[in-house]
Amino acid sequence: QVQLVESGGGLVQAGGSLRLLCNVSGTISSISSINVMGWYRQAPGQQRELVANMLMGGGNIQYSDSVRGRFTISRAKYKNALSLQMNELKPEDTGVYYCQVRTLRRVTYWGQGTQVTVSS
Repeated sequence: QVQLVESGGGLVQAGGSLRLLCNVSGTISSISSINVMGWYRQAPGQQRELVANMLMGGGNIQYSDSVRGRFTISRAKYKNALSLQMNELKPEDTGVYYCQVRTLRRVTYWGQGTQVTVSS
């Protein structure tokens, strides 16, 4: 089992920045089986969408078109954490942001989400 806990959401004005953090915990075997880590978001009344993801080893980073050039996904300094640096935030970035990991056996785990609200 893998547990994911997000933090760092909040209210920010358009043009501002936020940094989200996802702490990953679990057994050594479960964490070592993680293949892909990423961030998703869900705006009110809309489907959950991919924001960015990457391989556990740090490669193959992908961004949605709407955030490319403004957001940066990375592994945090300590091993079992994932961050999302969000710059030049826009009101349309508002939503609940979820951390997700997927194992080599394609088992998916989700965090509880953190609210990001961007005011105009």
